[in-house]
Amino acid sequence: MDIRNLKLFRHLAGTLHFARTSQACYITPSALTRVIQRLEAELDETLFIRDNRSVELTLAGIAFKKYADDVLQRWDLLHDELSSEDILKGELSLYCSVTAAYGILPDLMAKYRKAYPNVRIHLETGDAAKALLKLSAQDADIVIAALPDLLPKEFAFHPLSRTPLVFIAPLQYPEIIIRTETGIDWEQTPLIIPDHGLSRDRIDLWFAKENFIPHIYSQVAGNEAIIVMVSLGCGIGLVPRMVLEKSPFLNRVKILDETPELPPFVIGLCTRKKNLANPRVKALWSIANER
Repeated sequence: MDIRNLKLFRHLAGTLHFARTSQACYITPSALTRVIQRLEAELDETLFIRDNRSVELTLAGIAFKKYADDVLQRWDLLHDELSSEDILKGELSLYCSVTAAYGILPDLMAKYRKAYPNVRIHLETGDAAKALLKLSAQDADIVIAALPDLLPKEFAFHPLSRTPLVFIAPLQYPEIIIRTETGIDWEQTPLIIPDHGLSRDRIDLWFAKENFIPHIYSQVAGNEAIIVMVSLGCGIGLVPRMVLEKSPFLNRVKILDETPELPPFVIGLCTRKKNLANPRVKALWSIANER
């Protein structure tokens, strides 16, 4: 088994999507399929259950991912030991939302690239709520994420910024908000909320505290999708203000004033504590500490 094949397997184990992995790793889907078939033949085990709609790891696949993670981590450590002490090389994998890529990453990575031009940056963007899951699965060395109410003890977190959570409504469809004499009728006004993540946890706690049974129009993945659906008049939504300010739909929605004040998001770098021994992660962590 060569390192390239292990990297392809690990990436596919993270995406569970042949097309995405083939595109990200610059390999054709058919070639990727052959790599996985060769690995399965060498192990005499099926690593993925796949059909026309989904891809899942088998129990053997889960076990082999742990092996691949261990081998690739040792490979990186070997490269670090063999590299010149004054030149940092290798790859740094980073996961964040599109908003973080626009609003937080440029300044941070500009300093990093200037100091360590020989490090290859592998950046993946996606749903912010999945950042810590990516880290847990070792699909990224470091992520930009919102600080959860309970940070896993194996994680390290460095704050970079704060942003409030705001309720938004469509400008063109004011009738979507059902009101009573005391304000918004939260049991009648349709809501667009995240299907998971910290925002969902915060709003669920508030509904439980107020003993509301909300009228949920839709549960979606991603703050950007919430803003789009609100702008179309489907309901009102809850998003981090930082995301709203970077949205092309900013001028189609408005922030509601008569809403509860939920705890803000603390946004920062997050990594596994053991990853701080990785010189590429340690270098980025040090740059963040200088901010």
